[in-house]
Amino acid sequence: MTLRLSDFDAVTFDVYGTLIDWEPSIAKFLTRWANDNGVEADANALVMAFDGARAAIQKERPAHLYPEVLNRCFDRICAQFGVAVDPDLRRQFSAAPHTWPAFADSHAGLKRLQASTKVGAFSNIDQASLNTSCDNLDFRFDLVVTAQRVGAYKPDWPHFDTGIGDLMRMGIPRERILHVGQSLRADITPANRLGVRCAWVNRPGRLLGLSGEGAAEAKPDLTVSSLAELVAALTGAVQPAAVSAS
Repeated sequence: MTLRLSDFDAVTFDVYGTLIDWEPSIAKFLTRWANDNGVEADANALVMAFDGARAAIQKERPAHLYPEVLNRCFDRICAQFGVAVDPDLRRQFSAAPHTWPAFADSHAGLKRLQASTKVGAFSNIDQASLNTSCDNLDFRFDLVVTAQRVGAYKPDWPHFDTGIGDLMRMGIPRERILHVGQSLRADITPANRLGVRCAWVNRPGRLLGLSGEGAAEAKPDLTVSSLAELVAALTGAVQPAAVSAS
């Protein structure tokens, strides 16, 4: 499917993994922890341990604020590998979102899109952490839906229901919204189920969100490897073929 920016009045984004490059920082933290504690697991195994822990914890209701999600993820990873929880490392891990950097192409891509459309964030995060990430991006979204705001985590639908409702009140119908994400599980599959067109930013070498509940069913309308490629495709500079996630 060929998508054009002129087809949309709003582009909404997953933030972490799509715009903020969180995975290398998580891998580095957990690898250092593993080495210090004699845990025999490579970076990919540790990242996937984190992915499994957060998917389970984010289903708990009432939903936890994201720093507490990270606390509980650290607890589960320690238990999985038979390591006692270090309270100082636990606190460091829960504060990590404030240190995660933006991808190099995020700022320019967001600004280019915002020149023509509303740009929103649908993020599994707390507001304080997102504020820091917006500073790192040097960007302000037109619409923000956080896990803290809706009391839930994607792939549950409250982010989408709330964000689509906000955009409809701005006069933007569902069919004029494009959702963009790196996570098949948390973004592409729910967008499919809600009838929202979507683009998958398949960042090279990244694992988070590519497996688990519903990921194998994800069918993006467009697949790209970077935000720069997405912007080029939407503006007609290049026309990559849509690729199914299956």
